Amino acid sequence: MAWWREARFGLFLHWGLYALPAGAWQGKTDYGEWIRDSARIPLGEYEKFREQWNPTGFDADAWARMAKAAGMRYVVITTKHHDGFGLFDSQLTDWDVGGSPWRRDAIAELGAACRRHGLRFGLYHSIMDWHHPDYLPRRGWETDRGTDDARFSRYLDFLHGQVKELLTAYGKIDVMWFDGEWEATWNHTHGQALYHLCRSLQPDVLVNNRVDVGRAGMAGMTKGGGYVGDFGTPEQEVPAAGLPGVDWESCMTMNRHWGWNAADTAWKSPTELIRTLVDVASKGGNLLLNVGPRADGTFPELAVERLAAIGAWMDRHGESIHGTQASLFGALPWGRSTWRRDGDHTRVFLQVFDWPADGVLHVPGVGNAVTAARAGDVEITCSRDADGLRMLLPREPTDPLCPVITLDLAGEPIVYRQPELLAAAPIFTDTLHVRAKAPHADLEVRYTLDDKEPAANSPRFPDSLLLTATTTITARTFHRGAAVGPKASRTFERVAPAPPVEIANPPAGLQCDVWRGSFDVLPAVADRTADATFRVADLDERAPAAEFEARRYRGFLHVPETAVYEFALTSDDGSRLSIAGQVVVDHDGLHGAEEKTGLIALAAGVHPLTIDWFNKAGGAALQLTWAPAGGAHEPVRGRALGHTHDGRGDAR
Repeated sequence: MAWWREARFGLFLHWGLYALPAGAWQGKTDYGEWIRDSARIPLGEYEKFREQWNPTGFDADAWARMAKAAGMRYVVITTKHHDGFGLFDSQLTDWDVGGSPWRRDAIAELGAACRRHGLRFGLYHSIMDWHHPDYLPRRGWETDRGTDDARFSRYLDFLHGQVKELLTAYGKIDVMWFDGEWEATWNHTHGQALYHLCRSLQPDVLVNNRVDVGRAGMAGMTKGGGYVGDFGTPEQEVPAAGLPGVDWESCMTMNRHWGWNAADTAWKSPTELIRTLVDVASKGGNLLLNVGPRADGTFPELAVERLAAIGAWMDRHGESIHGTQASLFGALPWGRSTWRRDGDHTRVFLQVFDWPADGVLHVPGVGNAVTAARAGDVEITCSRDADGLRMLLPREPTDPLCPVITLDLAGEPIVYRQPELLAAAPIFTDTLHVRAKAPHADLEVRYTLDDKEPAANSPRFPDSLLLTATTTITARTFHRGAAVGPKASRTFERVAPAPPVEIANPPAGLQCDVWRGSFDVLPAVADRTADATFRVADLDERAPAAEFEARRYRGFLHVPETAVYEFALTSDDGSRLSIAGQVVVDHDGLHGAEEKTGLIALAAGVHPLTIDWFNKAGGAALQLTWAPAGGAHEPVRGRALGHTHDGRGDAR
């Protein structure tokens, strides 16, 4: 993993037949690489694109040069996306470039170009295949393709055969980037076999975690043990607090689509892209930034401009990205930070998103002696206070996109962090126990409850501080009587629990109303007649599997005792949980199977409950778990649910 951890920045390329319609089909212009499925294009109609595949503008060296100039260290390209069409000349099928008028092997050409320009080379290969006759399941709308003769075992042989071709006929491959593992036909046994096949053919190849089935939605990280994969794959997001000690790579688009869409004007600015790269590096991850080339083999001009802008910034500040480690600090109000060891010193990079109006930048908890500080060619004056370093900056930012300050410290880094104030939840109904955790064992935590700064004579934090009313706690660490590091402040609020409703013994289960259609967000359904209505005993009974529909589950929740409860709502796509008239979890929008949590204080008894959910296309998931704050979650099951005979159970 050493080269990959040093690289921090790579180019993702989504290119294939889907570039030909450029996102448009039958009057709609919002399609991408999923166009065959999302526009429901019959296989015979889609196959006509192969005869049009003739990207005469493709120049592998030009692609590699742009990646190199942008400061990228590796390239990953789609050898085969979900439509099954291969950018390499496979001996196992003619559904590839070898069967097109072009007849050139894009993978061979780009691999050679990347090596000429000093870039590592990786391959994206879809496990899912909408073209192969033995791949199962079919798309739900494909009524013209039977499955009686389909054998998934034969498809596995085909998949392994193509992976063998890629790992034996195209030189050294540095990354195998799999995708499409979420359908029910793929399982852990298949994932293990494919992973070990890759390693047997090229022992040094890195294989992402989507080869197996342990990935938890678009958050991208493997949950639980026993799954294979060398790094996690968050998609279109950056983990909020990073993932210490874990290898991960966020893949992101420059606009809204992975494949070329001519109508997509939602391009991220160079500043946003650079700051995303900085954010990822500051949390110890890699950024795999996507370009969807046009059908003629050229990059869109706006992508070229952004790669050039990123490259110009990397020429100035690339050392703050390549080979760096995750920030030594917690959240910084003004930006991000990375660092590396440099001989006997530690070099810290401060990427300043918000240049201070008063010219003073505070860097918390630095315990080392400062040997040098500069912003570009400007020397920076530093002084020290109880919070850490106080740096006097030039009046104007030293870089228009993202200024970087270089801070050299003597020896190994020493950073005093603020103490953590820990409790089951930030709200409570009766009493709450709060603990304080110091960042180092040799530090003590002292606190105040009156918004004053903790001092050496302030009370020492007990093993557990009992709260009975809304309280703001301010805490700070001390070493031998001297304050070190920043203070922490947190408010814990006593709240009144939502009262129950007067309904005696509602029948078990929930009512479910269904509305069919294509949705990108949860639809307003109050004045719409449902297309179907039925009752379920459990939320996971008749689990949502249909594409292009929205559902509303209504009923009541039986709460055993008065407490603050945490609910975890997992869905693919968007969902919303409301209890007692309050939105507890809002998880709306298009996304994979992701979990989101929320808190609510509930009195013992029966409470109205509504769960809204929609699924557009692809995978489908909906699950609800709960626990008293700080407890172990369990599914919300039939014994906790009820509904009325007339179906009214929402929180209106």
